[in-house]
Amino acid sequence: MKVDQETWGNIPLLHVYNEETATEKTPVVIFLHGFESAKEHNLHYAYQLVNKGIRVIMPDVLLHGDREENLDSIQLSLRFWEIVLTSIEEVNYLYNQLKERGLLATDKIGVSGTSMGAIVTMGCLKMYPWIKTAAVMMGAPAYVELAKAQMAEIEEKGFKIPLSEKELDKMLTTISYFDMSKHPETMAGRPVLFWHGKKDHMVPFAPAYAFYESIQQDYAEHTDDITFIVDKKAGHKVSRSGMLAGTKWLADHLA
Repeated sequence: MKVDQETWGNIPLLHVYNEETATEKTPVVIFLHGFESAKEHNLHYAYQLVNKGIRVIMPDVLLHGDREENLDSIQLSLRFWEIVLTSIEEVNYLYNQLKERGLLATDKIGVSGTSMGAIVTMGCLKMYPWIKTAAVMMGAPAYVELAKAQMAEIEEKGFKIPLSEKELDKMLTTISYFDMSKHPETMAGRPVLFWHGKKDHMVPFAPAYAFYESIQQDYAEHTDDITFIVDKKAGHKVSRSGMLAGTKWLADHLA
């Protein structure tokens, strides 16, 4: 397994692949890390995927990893949606780069991530029909609902959100465009696995499961293409069994 540190445009990333077997026809997964994490923290996902015949691209998202700007947690929290929306845009850039660099000669490409990376994955599913499959590990389809809950939490801690009412409305209008719960038809019946811990307080379980239930009729004729794994004991951390299920799902649906 080869792990190359590369920079595509202004995006530092890890390019992980089997140097003996990978070709331009090898399926690809773009894997996105979580809030206050970095690309290398998810190498165990890449290890599993590469061993299943996948090429993996793991970028550092804005203000994280090699792109960090020494912001504290509150400063980063206030820029959460800027990070998410930038990441959605950058996933499309990475896809185009894969094509330009001769690393993706097929349509076999998936997107996955944990926590904030899974939230970005949902926005990418909303935007990009070229995504063939996804594994959403602790994600949130309902952007507006999550943003309102985050803002309430920040204010409860005694911090004032540095946006006027008009600016807040504009932000919520913008993120509603990427909110999969408001545009469920854009799932387009694609194979998607969700994994979520029932005791997750960072990215609440209930809205994600409610979305899953709401789209059941769209998968009525191919129920195997949508799966939600509920871990009753887990909080905001993907279990080993969850990680194995997510990587198997991606490999199976890109084979």
